[in-house]
Amino acid sequence: MKGYRISVIRHGMTEANEKGIYIGTTDMPLTDKGAGELAAKMDEFDYPSVHRVYTSPLRRCTETAEILFPETEMLLVDDLRELNLGVFENKRFDELMGREDYKAWLKGGKDTRPPKGESLEEMTARTYKALHEIIMDMMNNGLTHSAIITHGGIISNMLACFGLPKYDPKYLNASPGEGFDILVTAQMWLNSQAFEILGYCPYERIPDADEENWRFE
Repeated sequence: MKGYRISVIRHGMTEANEKGIYIGTTDMPLTDKGAGELAAKMDEFDYPSVHRVYTSPLRRCTETAEILFPETEMLLVDDLRELNLGVFENKRFDELMGREDYKAWLKGGKDTRPPKGESLEEMTARTYKALHEIIMDMMNNGLTHSAIITHGGIISNMLACFGLPKYDPKYLNASPGEGFDILVTAQMWLNSQAFEILGYCPYERIPDADEENWRFE
């Protein structure tokens, strides 16, 4: 049965990431440092050649897509945007730690939401909608390998909810410019709303013979 491979990758670093500030829907670009780190990863690792890139509409994701996959068609998928953090948006941990509503949110629960924000259950519903749209587009157009550029919260939620085998969520966190490869078939998705988690992306670069010789000169 035909399989469809998707490389799910987190965006590069923003100023908020560097300062430990919560951002969800805030449309913040990559920093120069963040863009530079992505360029360095391209030299260190092998990123896949993909037929299409599906990305969150937020700038930190579209800019990441332009760096990692500059020659590849990009499609914006609104439901790949990060969790709406409501009143916690643009605040640091130390600003929130004394708030009871923040403590309640950290305890978790699929219905728990930041004030004026979005619950985990709501995010999961739109993550499924985005995945379904992407998988159907790949199947309809015969695209056997694509990439998704999105946010850390979306990636961990996506893999925890729909990925097989089941892993402890702490192992599903993606570093900037990195993520996971997944494989889905029509039967798996349409019958079980599931995909297989293959491993990490990008891939360790295997030097060719010339590179090995150069290292030992």
